[in-house]
Amino acid sequence: MQSYIDIENGVVPSVCSLDCPDQCGLLIHKKDGKIVKIAGDPQHPITKGNICNKVRNMGERLYDHKRIKTPLKRTGKKGEGKFVPISWQEAIETIASQWKKLITAEGPESILPYSFYGNMGKLSAEGMDRRFFYHLGSSQLDRTICSIAGSVGYSYTMGGSYGTDPAEMEETKLFVIWGINAVSTNMHQMAIAQKARKNGAKIVVIDVHKNQTGRMADWFIPILPGTDGALALGIMHILYKENLVDRSFLQEYTVGYAELEKHVELYEPQTVSDITGVPVDDIYKLARMYGTASPSMIRIGNGLQHHDNGGMIVRTIACLPALTGQWRVKGGGALKSNSGYLAYNTRALQRPDLLKQPARVINMNLLGNALLELERPIRSLFVYNSNPAVVAPEGNKVRAGLARDDLFTVVHDLFLTETAMFADIVLPATSSFETTDLYTSYWHNYLHLQEPVIPPYGESKSNPEVFRLLAEAMGFDEQAFKDTDEQLIEQAISNVDNPYFPAITYDELKNRRFVKARNISKPLNNLGTPSGKIELYSEKMEADGHPALPTYTPLVQEPDFPFLFVPGPNHNFLNSTFSNNEKHIKLEKTPKLFMNQHDADRLEIKDGMIVRIWNNRGECELTASIGNQVLPGVVVSQGLWSDISGKKHLVNSLTPDRIADMGGGAVFFSGRVNVEATNVK
Repeated sequence: MQSYIDIENGVVPSVCSLDCPDQCGLLIHKKDGKIVKIAGDPQHPITKGNICNKVRNMGERLYDHKRIKTPLKRTGKKGEGKFVPISWQEAIETIASQWKKLITAEGPESILPYSFYGNMGKLSAEGMDRRFFYHLGSSQLDRTICSIAGSVGYSYTMGGSYGTDPAEMEETKLFVIWGINAVSTNMHQMAIAQKARKNGAKIVVIDVHKNQTGRMADWFIPILPGTDGALALGIMHILYKENLVDRSFLQEYTVGYAELEKHVELYEPQTVSDITGVPVDDIYKLARMYGTASPSMIRIGNGLQHHDNGGMIVRTIACLPALTGQWRVKGGGALKSNSGYLAYNTRALQRPDLLKQPARVINMNLLGNALLELERPIRSLFVYNSNPAVVAPEGNKVRAGLARDDLFTVVHDLFLTETAMFADIVLPATSSFETTDLYTSYWHNYLHLQEPVIPPYGESKSNPEVFRLLAEAMGFDEQAFKDTDEQLIEQAISNVDNPYFPAITYDELKNRRFVKARNISKPLNNLGTPSGKIELYSEKMEADGHPALPTYTPLVQEPDFPFLFVPGPNHNFLNSTFSNNEKHIKLEKTPKLFMNQHDADRLEIKDGMIVRIWNNRGECELTASIGNQVLPGVVVSQGLWSDISGKKHLVNSLTPDRIADMGGGAVFFSGRVNVEATNVK
């Protein structure tokens, strides 16, 4: 088979690398060896040829003149952005030399990797890099910034990351889209729901902001941030009281249904209304709709878990399908993540056995503390697949840490990001279209192979290439650091202890391009919970220090600031990706703060004004959008906007670095702020 790189003119297959549930199949159109168009692959069973604007315009990013072509060495002050080109040899030798000195003087734990899933490829995000830092014995990173709180909460109920198959959702009659702006962050979920609506399905959206998804709903229910668990408990109260539960299902497939019935007597509708801001009549209407519609499916969003009580919120909502027996109805149930179906051989890929003695683990949400406050300081930071100066909470604290003169920082990226501005060495990274990699969706159930479709840009190198070079420079001569990309993938998909993972070889995957998980209808009496059943009452939760039954707990109070602040995603960026690309900025237009008309009138803020948002962590300035998109007392922004230009758009300068109730997760949406008009026009 001819290499896709070698095809100068024509159409070649690919897959989207973004940290998005949809993981679309793509067709790449090439002319004279360059990408001239990115389209959806109509042969993909789930995404079916439809893609978002982010990816449709990805070519603008690939060939952006600001993309880094060579390794760079800092010549100015940190944050100043003054660099000169150097060779790869000098870059690798500099890094290895600095690290050898640090290891001798202060030990390997003085070095910290910082990464996430800017590229969702398994080799790019958790392959040779993990092997390297395990063997190095560096401080290890607890990668908890995104979905961990909800994943832990959901697992307490359901035993793992398993949910409704999107392929079955066209038969669903009620979609409850809860805490997710699916139009912008899971577009095919909304496409499926809209198709089902033509056959009589209803779409209910519950969220803190009437965004594009809310506007497309049959019924939008606004709710106060962090109170979703109370609403779920109020629904349970009515389901039990009005005998809308499936008792035969509860008896056969759950534990704790009788204890839960007594427990939810506390959550009578008026109490829940006072907590959530949802009117009593709407709580009854929603509960009765949910209790009588079948199949019904709840799409549990990422936003819900980014609260102090985020794990418990997701755990609580995950109990609802069991009460109505929806798990045994095709198209019914819930979906928080389906990543369990495609769980691969992570031990073979990451090789944790290379870590010879325990190393300290640092929660990535506490990067600011780690850089500024540890008794045994971090002396070197290696950043890849992430931009912590923008994405990490307590952004001002993070930047103060990055500005330390005694911190040796290396950044591997496509662009001179806000974080790279503080680096000592910057390494040019390949895009996903320039590498071989393995992809698994966490929404649909398809495994994908990516092969390079264009050559590396300039002198850019992939993540595995960089860590092979560093391993050689550090004197690591084990075979683990010589494995090719193809061998890494073969190891990841072989000897997989997961009955749902497809039995497939690398060559078969190469020929088929994408393949579905097998036997995905899970047995409801053989789940990964201690009892093997759906656990409405969880002894494991109690042992871990949580209430055994779903319980509402309020957010941490920050009494000096009157507004609950939710910095949600926007439509044309994905976290900080695309926020520095002119095409995507033009599509998104301007960073806004959505505010209720009542609050705006009281503060004499007019639509279109520049407003200052602040708390004791920092401040930023956004354009006010006034209306009824949010409840009084709530303000919502959208997107992580670049602030290299000096504009005060860094919303994560306002977000707390507290840790969520479960899994060490982030609490981006549990902060509070004040708002005032500025004199800026």
